[in-house]
Parts: sequence; structure tokens; C-alpha cells
Amino acid sequence: MVKAIRFDKPGGPDVMKWVDVEVGEPGNGEIRLKQHAVGLNYIDVYFRTGMYPLPMPGGLGMEAAGEVTAVGAGVTDFKPGDRVAYVARPPGAYAQERVLPAAQVVKLPDALSYEQGASVMLQGLTAQYLLRRTYAVKAGDTIVIQAAAGGVGLLVCQWAKALGATVIGTVGSDEKAEIAKAHGCDYPIVYTRENFTKRVREITNGAGVPVVYDSIGKDTMTASLDCLAPLGLFVSFGNASGPLPPLDASELAGRGSLFFTRPTLFTYIGKRSDYEAMSAELFDVLVSGKVKTSINQRYALADVAKAHEDLEGRRTTGSTILQP
Repeated sequence: MVKAIRFDKPGGPDVMKWVDVEVGEPGNGEIRLKQHAVGLNYIDVYFRTGMYPLPMPGGLGMEAAGEVTAVGAGVTDFKPGDRVAYVARPPGAYAQERVLPAAQVVKLPDALSYEQGASVMLQGLTAQYLLRRTYAVKAGDTIVIQAAAGGVGLLVCQWAKALGATVIGTVGSDEKAEIAKAHGCDYPIVYTRENFTKRVREITNGAGVPVVYDSIGKDTMTASLDCLAPLGLFVSFGNASGPLPPLDASELAGRGSLFFTRPTLFTYIGKRSDYEAMSAELFDVLVSGKVKTSINQRYALADVAKAHEDLEGRRTTGSTILQP
């Protein structure tokens, strides 16, 4: 028997229980994995609260890294002892060990630790598709990233800077402004005391920006739209403050023929070839040092309720690791 987090009804952090679970042998096309580090992400809160419904009882957690301990029939790309990382669904990464399809994991380079791997699969691949595919950021661009001191935000700041962009980011405090600035954010804006739309217009001499990446949702949608230049792209990739209100198409027209997209990671990594290519590019920028992981919190997996409380209370920065 091994330990894992399970919950049988949506609710607050207290619904998560540290229980014994049986992990069987891997079947056809599957691997068994001993997990050394598990990532924490805001989507875990959405699943826990029922915003994103799951069959009950269920598990939580989308990403982790560890060592392959057994492989099932038909698995040729992995063997026991391989170091791997993954982002996968359905949720279930909050566990000491698990069985999952081999197609959902990628090999982790020796130059990266298990903690690094577990901290970047969801957030890092999200940063990759945002900057490289949803809107291909190029040298000379000015971009806006909401929640610049968060896990995705710090990765986006660094990666966009490496691509030659000017980065404007919103943060909730002076402390977070310093963190964002240290990670490549040229203009951290403390939204609790500054009008960030006005500041974006000042910084861009009234022009606005070609793209806004927004993971906050309800509270920032209108202001994000107001930051855009004509033909700009509003990228909504999260709902930390709640789901977006209905968006009237005429709003996009009236603000300058704007574009809107609501991307999801699993669409972008739906093809195994894309998953591997995106992971390879992510690992390359990490190994090169152009982008560094910021693991600023660690909790025992058994104490995940505290981790969720801190995440929802916006008391975390960068990435958080749960230790099985």
C-alpha cells in the first residue's frame, strides 16, 4: 500500500484526505512510477471546488516527476530506472506512486532535478504555448502578463525577455513586484494601487500592446481588453478570480477588431509529437539557463490542505512543490 490524496465531494481544502491506496502493476501501454516531486497548480483548486467537475471519489494533481519502476506490455520507449516527468489527466498526481499511460510521460534530462521537472510541466508548457504558439512573441514586442509573480507569470517574464520582448506585468504587492522584476519583468504594476490599464497606455505611448495573457479572469477581463492595440489578442488562460462574464462580440469590434482565445494546454499537447517537441523546447531553455524555475514553497504532500490555503490566499509566488 502507498499513500495518496483522495476526496469524495467538492469543497474546501479540508475535503482532501491522506489515505492508503492500492497501486497495481502496469497494463498494456502503461508504466508504474515512483514519484519524487509533485506540482501544485491553481487548476487543482478548480477541480477540488467543483468548478471543473470530476467523478467522485477522485484524486487531484496534474503534474509530477519520478522514476519508472515497471513497464507494461507494449512499452518500448521507457524502462525501469528512467527519469520522467508529466502533465496528465485525469487528475491523480497527488500520490507517492501511480500507474499511468506511457504516452503521458516524457523523459526528464539528467541536467534537471525531479523538483524542476515537477514544477514546470503544466506551467512551463503553458508558457511555451502562450509565447510560441498562441501568439508568437518576437523581438521588439511589448506584452502584458497578468499575475506576473505567479508560477506561469515568472516563466513567461523570463522567456519573453529572452525572446527580446518588453514585459509589463501586474502584481499584488511591492514584494511581488520585486520578484517579477528580478525575473525579467520590465514594468511590474502593483494593481492594488495603480490603474494598470492607464500605466500600460503610458508605457506604450498610448499604442497599447499586441497581446495580453490573463489568468485572473472575471476581475481583469475588461481592463485587459482595454490594454490592447487594434487587432490585439486577448488570451484568457485561467479563472483565478472566477469565470469570465459573457463576452459580447461587439466589445471586440468596438475596441479595435480584437481577437479572443481561451486556450487549454491539453489541446496543444494532444498530439504526442507536439507534446515531445514542446517539452524538448522547454527543457532546452531551462538547461541553457535562459529560464530558471522558481520553487519558492515546499510542503509535504500530506499537508496539501495548507498548500491550497496559501495558494488561494495569494500567499505563494513562483512554483510550489509537494513532497511525497
